[in-house]
Amino acid sequence: MNAYKNIAVRAANRAGDFVAKAFGDRDRIIAQSKGINDFVSNIDRKAEQIIIDTIQLSYPEHAILAEESGHIEGKGDDAQVTWVIDPIDGTTNFLQGIPHFAISIAVKQNGKTVAAVVFDPIKDEMFSAANGEGAQLNNKRIRVSDKRKLDNAVLATGFPFRHHAQLDNYLEYFSTLLPLCSDMRRAGSAALDLAYVAAGRVDGFWEFNLAEWDTAAGILLVKEAGGLIGDVKGNPYSTKSKSILAANPGVFKHFMQTVKNI
Repeated sequence: MNAYKNIAVRAANRAGDFVAKAFGDRDRIIAQSKGINDFVSNIDRKAEQIIIDTIQLSYPEHAILAEESGHIEGKGDDAQVTWVIDPIDGTTNFLQGIPHFAISIAVKQNGKTVAAVVFDPIKDEMFSAANGEGAQLNNKRIRVSDKRKLDNAVLATGFPFRHHAQLDNYLEYFSTLLPLCSDMRRAGSAALDLAYVAAGRVDGFWEFNLAEWDTAAGILLVKEAGGLIGDVKGNPYSTKSKSILAANPGVFKHFMQTVKNI
C-alpha cells in the first residue's frame, strides 16, 4: 500500500507546485462554468493531467476516475485498481484568491480505498494514509480529537450551493445543530474538512451531494486517524450515499442521533 501512497504523494506534490505558482495570477487563470455554481479552470485541467501522467508512469494500466477527465478504463488485472482524483477541491476558493483548497487522490483496490492523499499546496500540508497504517500530516501521526460531547465540538459543513431546492432541508439541519455544538465552520473544501477531522482541528463534519472524488481520500484519512463515518440517516457510508457525516468516536453517536430523524 505504501507504494501507492508514495506515488500519490509524488503526484500531489507535482500538481501542487503547479497550482501554487498559478494561484493569484489572474492572467494565467481561465475559468469556465460547468453548471450552476460549478466552475473549472485551465489550472484544474492541467493539474489533473500532471497527476494522471505521474500515476501512469508507474501504473500505466490502472483505471482513473477524475473530476475533469471522467473515467479512464484500466487494462487486464490492473483494472481492479482505480485512482480517484480531484485536482483542486475548492475551485471557487482558488478562483477567488482564497488560500484554502486541496489536491485529493485516493487509490481503490477491488472497491476498497487502500491509500489516500489530501495536499494543501499553499500551507504545504500533506495529509496521507494507507489502509491499516494510520494517518499522517507531513509524515507525523495524526489522530482525531478527544472531545466527548457535541456541546463542545466544532463542526464543519458545506452549503448546498449547487442544489438550491435542498436549501430549506439543509437549513433545518444547520438550525438544529448550531445551538447544540460549540461552533460551526464552512471553509469550502470537503477534502480539507475531512482531513481536518482526521487531524483533530474540527470534531465533526457533514455535507450533502458530494462526489466520490470529493470524499474518497478524506474518508480513509478519518478512519485511519480513529474517526467514524456514516451518512446523516444513520447508515454506513457508501459511494451511493447522498450525505456524509464524520466525527471522532466521542462526538459521533450524539451527532448522528441528533440529525438522523430530521
